[in-house]
Amino acid sequence: MAACVCALLSASTGAAGSDAGKPAFTDAEIKTILLHGPWPAPASPDSSNRVSGNADAIEFGTRLFFDQRLSGKGVVSCGSCHVPERNWTDNLTRGIGMAEVDRNTPTVMNLRGSQWYGWDGAADSLWSQGVRPLLDEREMAASPRHVAELVRNDEQLSCRYRKAFGTPPSPTDDESVLVGIVKAIAAFQETLISGRTTFDQFREALARGDPPSAWNFSEPARRGLKIFIGKGACNSCHSGPNFTSGEFFSTGLSQFKPRGKADPGREDGVRQLIASRFNLLGPYNDDSARTNAERTRQVSLEPGGAGEFKVPSLRNLVLTAPYGRDGRVETIADVVRHYAGIDPASLHAKDGRSAKPLNLTKREQTDLVIFLESLSTFNNPWRPDDGGRCD
Repeated sequence: MAACVCALLSASTGAAGSDAGKPAFTDAEIKTILLHGPWPAPASPDSSNRVSGNADAIEFGTRLFFDQRLSGKGVVSCGSCHVPERNWTDNLTRGIGMAEVDRNTPTVMNLRGSQWYGWDGAADSLWSQGVRPLLDEREMAASPRHVAELVRNDEQLSCRYRKAFGTPPSPTDDESVLVGIVKAIAAFQETLISGRTTFDQFREALARGDPPSAWNFSEPARRGLKIFIGKGACNSCHSGPNFTSGEFFSTGLSQFKPRGKADPGREDGVRQLIASRFNLLGPYNDDSARTNAERTRQVSLEPGGAGEFKVPSLRNLVLTAPYGRDGRVETIADVVRHYAGIDPASLHAKDGRSAKPLNLTKREQTDLVIFLESLSTFNNPWRPDDGGRCD
């Protein structure tokens, strides 16, 4: 988790003027709180992926996600870094596949409906994001030929490919088979939705108009929520039911690759996105009208982006330590302390906006941490399913 720079772009709104011990909420605050739900958020199938929501593709993608044979040396799978029991991440500072990479492993929970994928947004669909780790030498170190041959020659994988896509894997077109594989994996990842939290129960109580006596939400958590939507303006970036705008900001939290090299972040991600034949303007978008590619068409017009990274979801952040793009922050409290006294000079603010430190007191920091912890649940709704043989 990394709170974003837009949380620092405004002074206190004055909304936290109620009694500090028993915070109530104004109508305006309640309206803002309600924007963070309902959960799970409704989502439509991915129009760029013709097997999105397809039960056969989901079962196929589940098998592929945990199949080490997809990697070039047959020793790692997607599930090696995105571990179910670790909220679909690895809790390491930086991910390790065939070798250590430069960035922290993000969770694959709650990805459906996003616009950009990866810390730098180098992919514009969930399925196209799957191409890079498969082919990256430091991650799975595979090749389109290796992946395609595995699926063609394995009876069960070939059968499941045919059931998911209606045709067997192409005997000659390795790249089209590779795309089929990542689309099936994406269909599986779309099903990974975190459970409801104490915050969600509280939000529903507000939506029903329940009186404060019926709120099952601690007073420190309520004070922290007032800071989140008021003095901290954290919701400016951590917005919506998934607590992320899905966009990119420089926070001063993660600026360098290992060995002190600067990480260009979104700036390099845009270059990779435009150059990729797997983007939504390319030949593999299943929406022939390309109506889902409008933002990709415009992305080259975005100025700057150096050192900016995607705003992560705050859901289940208790389970995804360490934090930041490079995983150098160990606890949620450390992240809050970072923003409580941040040096504005370390930030790159867009559109001429000036950054301001939060200037939170020790108690305010503690209350904010307690609220952020309320966004997590230890209930993992996913369970493995063998699926049986494919005939």
